[in-house]
Amino acid sequence: MNNKEILQTAMQQSAYELNCQAEDFLAKDNIVTLSLTNAHARKYLTLPFDAHLVSYGNNIVASASAALTGAVKKYIDAYPAEHCFETPNLHVLNDTLQKEGLRICFMAEYFLPDTGRLKLLSTDYELRILHQEDFRDLYVKEWSNALCEKRPHLDVLGVGAYDNNKLIGLAACSADCDTMYQIGIDVLPSYRRQGVASALTSALALEILSLGKVPFYCAAWSNIKSVRNAVKCGFYPAWVELTAKPAAFVADMNKVKEPNPLLQ
Repeated sequence: MNNKEILQTAMQQSAYELNCQAEDFLAKDNIVTLSLTNAHARKYLTLPFDAHLVSYGNNIVASASAALTGAVKKYIDAYPAEHCFETPNLHVLNDTLQKEGLRICFMAEYFLPDTGRLKLLSTDYELRILHQEDFRDLYVKEWSNALCEKRPHLDVLGVGAYDNNKLIGLAACSADCDTMYQIGIDVLPSYRRQGVASALTSALALEILSLGKVPFYCAAWSNIKSVRNAVKCGFYPAWVELTAKPAAFVADMNKVKEPNPLLQ
């Protein structure tokens, strides 16, 4: 696949999820659709959306419930597309959502490989290709970004870095949809800043492409280490997403798992 085909695949996937056409993401004007379920959506998404905004850099395509399509349309038409995904403008949207018992929840940037820059990066450690049967004993905290304990059946391929048979880094991908595999990466703390993450990520991306699938990479805007890894491996920022969820869902995610001594 070339870069154009990879981008088209990603936009088609987004189109399934936002009840629109792939070419809508290249339109000049913003578009709002009624959110519907779709069997082709990424497995971890819960459709229909209450409100979900996506931009590939041209406009915003939003998918929302019938109760919110008007309000979302008013919001995305009020500000430049790039500012609709950041404060202070986001407060305007969140105020509207809260009236419906919702809040802004997920915000992320997604990366696609540039086939002209993606190449296998070197490391001092042995790399091994891993498959689903190799992950059985790896659903532990150390590898929780690479593997998903909630959906182990989707973890289909990985690359491990080994120091004398000790697993010290793992990149794995989940088959989130028919055409695209999402990459996650973990490296043990004492082995970081040695190029292990980039070697693993680049190796796995190339393996995914060899299967005829599109590798993609997700990171929060503030996760500088993760973004740097994506860029170093030959990925580029392709699209952004923002998702609203019920206020109770957001509150549950914000629960402190352990007492914070600063709050005592």
